[in-house]
Amino acid sequence: MTHPVVLLMRALAPLPLPVLRGLGAALGHLLFFVARSRRHIALTNLALCFPDWSPERRRRVARRNFVTFCQAALDRAWVWHGPEDVVRARIRITGAVDDITRVGAVIVFAPHFYGLDAGGSALLQQIDRPACSIYSTQSNSAIDAWMRAGRTRFGHLTLLSRTEGVRGVVRTLRQGKGLYLLPDMDFGPEESIFVPFFGVPAATVPSVARFAKLGNARVVPVVTRMTRGGYEVQVHPAWAHYPTDDVEADTTYMNAQLEGYVRQMPEQYYWVHRRFKTRPPGEPPVY
Repeated sequence: MTHPVVLLMRALAPLPLPVLRGLGAALGHLLFFVARSRRHIALTNLALCFPDWSPERRRRVARRNFVTFCQAALDRAWVWHGPEDVVRARIRITGAVDDITRVGAVIVFAPHFYGLDAGGSALLQQIDRPACSIYSTQSNSAIDAWMRAGRTRFGHLTLLSRTEGVRGVVRTLRQGKGLYLLPDMDFGPEESIFVPFFGVPAATVPSVARFAKLGNARVVPVVTRMTRGGYEVQVHPAWAHYPTDDVEADTTYMNAQLEGYVRQMPEQYYWVHRRFKTRPPGEPPVY
């Protein structure tokens, strides 16, 4: 039996984009008021990262953040179920695309902006290069199957389980596949190091630098921005002289670059995640 969420998304796919975005906006405003714990997380993150902002500004950005979260969630309807020409028309890739397509191993650093699923689909649809990405299995098997099907709809994408470890990732890089990597979340203290994120010590997985070193790969940041007409996938130039022999310095550099991307559109970053749940020894919890 097909999951109700999948049936709903298939039904929403043909709707005009302004209608779908309007539904997402209404849902986002509602969620901002009823999802108190997630609102608290978002406001706490913004207070830590933007202490110079007024409480009113942080609340406005947080509310807009919930709106874009819901709009992006509903946009999966047409990204994963809409006609291919509609997806191609609504998602535009700009910037240093040659840094992805040229010969050599490449890691696409794709931080958690709400358009990342749309950006990943566009890269697979519009750029002819096999790729892999690390995937966390969903607890509901029907939703898991739907998400896997959506993310592998276009191109040639291999989904690697997070439990497979480093070997599978390095092997695919050495085979010439691109790696779509989303390392900017708190995955706990086991594999993380503490480096600043907006001046706050953040448990950060140093996977970008380590995979780049092991796979002899260049790192190309890709930031997907939600626009009125769909999305813009901004491909930034590959980082020069990266990685170095200092994993901590490389991971600090990654977070510093991410800060710059976030400042350009703070309302579209994944603030509802407890980015600072893992604290340095002796530091109190923040949530």
